[in-house]
Amino acid sequence: MDTPVIKKKLGLKDRYAAMTRDLAWDTTYQPMDKVFPYDKYEGIKIHDWDKWEDPFRLTMDAYWKYQGEKEKKLYAVIEAFAQNNGQLGVSDARYINALKLFLTGVTPLEYYAYRGFAHAGRQFTGAGARVACQMQSIDELRHYQTETHALSHYNKYFNGLHSPQHMFDRVWYLSVPKSFFEDAYTGGPFEFLTAVSFSFEYVLTNLLFVPFMSGAAHNGDMSTVTFGFSAQSDESRHMTLGIECIKFMLEQDPDNVPIVQGWIDKWFWRGYRLLSIVAMMQDYMLPKRVMSWRESWEMYVEDNGEALFKDLARYGIRKPKGWIQACEGKDHISHQTYAIFYNYNAAAAIHTWIPKEEEMAWLSEKYPETFDQVYKPRWDYWREQADKGNRFYQKTLPMLCQTCQIPMIFTELGDATKIAYRESDYLGNKYHCCSDHCKEIFDNEPEKYVQAWLPPQQIYQGNCFKPEVDPAKEGFDPLLAVLDYYNMKVGSDNFDFDGSEDQKNFAAWRGDSVEGAQK
Repeated sequence: MDTPVIKKKLGLKDRYAAMTRDLAWDTTYQPMDKVFPYDKYEGIKIHDWDKWEDPFRLTMDAYWKYQGEKEKKLYAVIEAFAQNNGQLGVSDARYINALKLFLTGVTPLEYYAYRGFAHAGRQFTGAGARVACQMQSIDELRHYQTETHALSHYNKYFNGLHSPQHMFDRVWYLSVPKSFFEDAYTGGPFEFLTAVSFSFEYVLTNLLFVPFMSGAAHNGDMSTVTFGFSAQSDESRHMTLGIECIKFMLEQDPDNVPIVQGWIDKWFWRGYRLLSIVAMMQDYMLPKRVMSWRESWEMYVEDNGEALFKDLARYGIRKPKGWIQACEGKDHISHQTYAIFYNYNAAAAIHTWIPKEEEMAWLSEKYPETFDQVYKPRWDYWREQADKGNRFYQKTLPMLCQTCQIPMIFTELGDATKIAYRESDYLGNKYHCCSDHCKEIFDNEPEKYVQAWLPPQQIYQGNCFKPEVDPAKEGFDPLLAVLDYYNMKVGSDNFDFDGSEDQKNFAAWRGDSVEGAQK
């Protein structure tokens, strides 16, 4: 009788290799370089794709089981929140404006990331990188779906959440996140991974999914905090992909080092500028605050970043060029950004307000070196004017940075009273930038950034009106025409929070007085 052969059970690493690398093949009737043309044109040299390691080593069967368990718990919380009228338990209806920004400015980025990773995964010769990108692509699509579903509950009760995708493609301030991701996924596959997996996911994403989601919990929004932490559990894998991608490129060839360093410089700065909106949400739009933007930056970027770049120094990588300016900016960008939204609130799908006295005191405490000296006098003046019936709305269109597409609001290093202004010449035209770093990014790829879709220029050219609109018609109001193009309802979606439909309805539902809420 034959001796039975006992098949040895594969270990996790071997099983992962069998279900990823072993499923790949080399092409025969077409050369591999022709099938995968984009993983070389950036100049990155890869000598051995088998050196790519995915520390999580998730196979598809384990992935679906793991994610399915998370989905059950997530949707149970979301449904319970909806059935119990959880929207009435939030601290203040002002908080909903942060969710409006999240739904219109952050959630569409998840879909962009899904498309970007699906595309990048197709471009890599190595099977391990393709599988890692495929799983992250599915993650990002899941995030887009769960965030949209969770926030759709608020759309039943509050204004400004009705057309997130429509607004994302048109509204002026949403061109900032839109341009970031369109810049990323129109680069090559290795630059895309550096931009999103490393610079954004690994270095900067904790600022959104940890302190802001903690703020959601403190403000009674368990629906948002649940999807936030559900997404953050995926982010740990994404961060691992980011650091693995960087180390893999650096270890493959020394010629990769200057290319990667240039990408880190670029995408750290672009991500930092993008997070200006998150800084504003955290400091000004959470009625119950957990920590300031300054504290978040010090904890999640300065402390973690110092350790990260110390680790990468052995490969020849230094801290990004904009590190010093970004660390000084932690004292300024939230105040400067919220001031812009207050000025241009007539054309924004959110409400704004002047901080209350106790909120001013909190900001003074958290920003002892800057708030009282630079920003509080501005708010005091605006409050004084508003009390006299002279609430200020900016009716002109701002100059935008050609690179980050944010209005020219940021100040010079070391002087918070002087607006930073840079300009570049290209093919006989002048282009404006908000910093040395945005100018350097522009100057490195001017043929790309001259194509930027800048909302003020597009409005002046008549490209932000519906087709049937006639600007020559008597009584034509360009602002109303632009708001109609944005799909905004005047007075409901914009202007001050005090006296808004959101405030009145929320007070009526809870039996509060509007006067008491204003105080």
